[in-house]
Amino acid sequence: MAKANILNTRTINYMELIGNGKLYRVPPYQRDYSWSQEQWEDLWNDIVELRPRSEDRHYLGALVVEGRSDREFLVIDGQQRLATLSLFALAVIDRLQAMAAQGIEAEANRERGRELRNRFIGEKDPASLTESTRLYLNETDNPFYQDYLVQLRQPLNPRGLPKSNRLLWECFLYFRGCLEEDKLQDDGRGIAGLLSETLARQFLFILITVDDELNAYTVFETLNARGLELTTTDLLKNYLFSLVRVPADLEALQRRWQALIETVEQARFPEFLRYHMLCELPQVRSQRLFKLVRERTKTTQDVFMLLDELETRAELFAAASDPNHSYWMELPAAKAFIRELNLFQVRQAMPLLFAAWESFSSEDFVRILKLVSVISFRYIAISRLNTNDLEPVYHHAAKAVIDGGAASPAEVLERLKPIYVDDEKTRQDFALFSVPTRGPRKKLAKYILARLEGDAADRYCDPDTDPGTIEHILPENPAETWSEIFASEQWDASAYRLGNLTLLEAAANRTVGNAAYADKCAAYNKSSYVLTKRIPAIAPEQWTPELIDERQRQLAARAVHLWRADFA
Repeated sequence: MAKANILNTRTINYMELIGNGKLYRVPPYQRDYSWSQEQWEDLWNDIVELRPRSEDRHYLGALVVEGRSDREFLVIDGQQRLATLSLFALAVIDRLQAMAAQGIEAEANRERGRELRNRFIGEKDPASLTESTRLYLNETDNPFYQDYLVQLRQPLNPRGLPKSNRLLWECFLYFRGCLEEDKLQDDGRGIAGLLSETLARQFLFILITVDDELNAYTVFETLNARGLELTTTDLLKNYLFSLVRVPADLEALQRRWQALIETVEQARFPEFLRYHMLCELPQVRSQRLFKLVRERTKTTQDVFMLLDELETRAELFAAASDPNHSYWMELPAAKAFIRELNLFQVRQAMPLLFAAWESFSSEDFVRILKLVSVISFRYIAISRLNTNDLEPVYHHAAKAVIDGGAASPAEVLERLKPIYVDDEKTRQDFALFSVPTRGPRKKLAKYILARLEGDAADRYCDPDTDPGTIEHILPENPAETWSEIFASEQWDASAYRLGNLTLLEAAANRTVGNAAYADKCAAYNKSSYVLTKRIPAIAPEQWTPELIDERQRQLAARAVHLWRADFA
């Protein structure tokens, strides 16, 4: 682990953590409250299990804070747990107040509630008579937490609350319901003891106090804290925001960050960031993303420079996963290739797409899309080669485009030659190609057949909209009569060979089904699909394994010229 001037690392119980006037602030850029009933139930079950075992202890994981003074701390990791424990404390106090209002040990329960509030929540301001608190949440959650939960006020419209506020409220209600249903029920002393004894003394943290934000994040990277861990996105956001001090800059960063995340999506942001960095760096592992950003981003200026770069590429990243994205409205020629890249599940080429979009004309960008699609079809779909080898090649091509070393699509192809499968291997691999026609691979089978048909018929055959269905000449479930030509052990291997597949009108396909070959030929002769209509000429009497091989070799020859780089 990198050097960090850790001020203190020790085991501490909840009472020690929250006592002696200590104040904890969640930085405004930390994520909103996100725990749900699964985590609340875990905490409640732990409390109930520990209640009769006063000598036992339970760890709640590591809590990382930055010391601002001897009594004030910024919470770097642990805000979800601190907020939830505070809500449990408020539920206990609320229950005691409710019991007092019902006349159950009224004075004793009121006193218990006051003492617990002073010890675990905060004290009442003598001037405003509002309750203060020792915990301040982030900018989204703190107003609701302070104005409603700490004051034990019910919101007028809980359903209309922002999601994180609603979760805070539901958490409070969950614990209040648990206390109402617990076997202690109206035992004020026992209920108070759940907080003052069980939770306060038996629940432990490993408290790590550091002297600045950078050290806090360095420590955090080594931790696996209880509950919902910070993602790479959360961690990066927290670090970037920690470098910005001026309030106006923080507000601008917050607005721009939110827009960026909405564009690329929270879950996909690490992928986006990694491909952005792969434009410059030859190898970027997901596990090192945060460290790389930290090494390259150290000032407020660096933060906004990084944001500028990410914003220029965010829309393209999002559009690359969606051929119907509005991004392509002015570049409709790109749609078919975007659809193909998604069919082949191509992600490794993203750095090259970034570079080509920024450096080439729209026409040449489309040529790059087509080139990547052709390479992907040959390399991934047909030859099924190791995709781990794609990323470094695409990095070098992207870097060449950015640096000016590859100024045209033809020069890009030169950089991509290591992953451009040659014609002979493509022909050989295609001649042996099989593809399932059920499940996710069915779309690939339909795509290949439609492209081959379009080439043979000299017309565009759209794989997504063409009404033709996939016909298996040797049926998937052959009747016994087929065993005279195909041994039963050959059925599975032969049925999904590309040479055994063709497009056929849906009504005709339903009619022929598992029929004999002669009956199928009658339907093929009437078909509007050129490649299907040619089958009876290839095999006028019967369909055999040798004819599957022959037809597939013919299709392979067509495929080699159909899926070829324009300038290869």
